[in-house]
Amino acid sequence: MTVVATTDRAEVTDLFARLANLLDEKRHHDASSVYHDDIMVRSPRAELSGIAEVTAHLKHSEVEGEHTHHVHGDVLVHLDGDRAEATANQLAYFYRTGEPPHRTSGLRLSTTAVRTTEGWRFTEMNIAITWMRE
Repeated sequence: MTVVATTDRAEVTDLFARLANLLDEKRHHDASSVYHDDIMVRSPRAELSGIAEVTAHLKHSEVEGEHTHHVHGDVLVHLDGDRAEATANQLAYFYRTGEPPHRTSGLRLSTTAVRTTEGWRFTEMNIAITWMRE
């Protein structure tokens, strides 16, 4: 593996951590730091096209007084030049300050990312719920 491939793999993997921070910190206005302008997100809850639609969905999905803690693991990245296919497992915890989580879920993310002038960005994300506890 070349230094460039190793760096690209690390940068694509880093997208998942940056996504978790963005979601947990409710920085929806920074969505373009992880998503491409032409992002397509498919999940059991919605099918979203474009950065404006994704940003609006994130903002409108907020629940007053509820916080989240997203954790990604088992990230696999397959590079093909300026394009990458990546998968990850995601654990999502929903809680209120000072209380244990009242909802948790395990998800599987299948993504496509592309290299842009600003760095790697997700262009497609398919989210599947593998389990949920309420």
